[in-house]
Amino acid sequence: MSILSSEPYRFGDLLALARAGWVAQMADALEAQGYPGYRRTDAWAMRLLASGPVPITQVGMRFGISRQGGRKVVDGLMARGYAATDPDATDRRRVNVSLTPVGAAYADAVLAVIRELNGSLAALEEPRDLEAADRVLRAAMDERARQTAQCLVRPPSSPTPPGSRLPRR
Repeated sequence: MSILSSEPYRFGDLLALARAGWVAQMADALEAQGYPGYRRTDAWAMRLLASGPVPITQVGMRFGISRQGGRKVVDGLMARGYAATDPDATDRRRVNVSLTPVGAAYADAVLAVIRELNGSLAALEEPRDLEAADRVLRAAMDERARQTAQCLVRPPSSPTPPGSRLPRR
């Protein structure tokens, strides 16, 4: 089907398939390293917790989900032995979540697989094509997701060469 056909381009379907494929590649690579049961939220959670303990109330907020949803993410990590909760040292009302030693090793593995997959994709495509994909993906996001992406995934730093911007329709 041509992008110029009368039917709208089914970008969402392609995006969903790409995401499912990426998650499957993550799961396969981690299972091969002895970490079965990869979940879609693991990569983000590992990035968040790898920098140190986080108040459990902040997990949902930083994910852009409810506190209950954040607690569910933490519970899943705890059930697999990757995270633990402890009272905050300065405020006993606050509960912090942190990685266990097994969780820290899992975080290292998750981040290594992400780097490997990103590197493999970058080796297959031209930088300008990746920059164009970045712009399209950001355009597909709502404002909250765009703000989160701005913090987590910086746009490509190289300036876009003249004439290579995607046309606006």
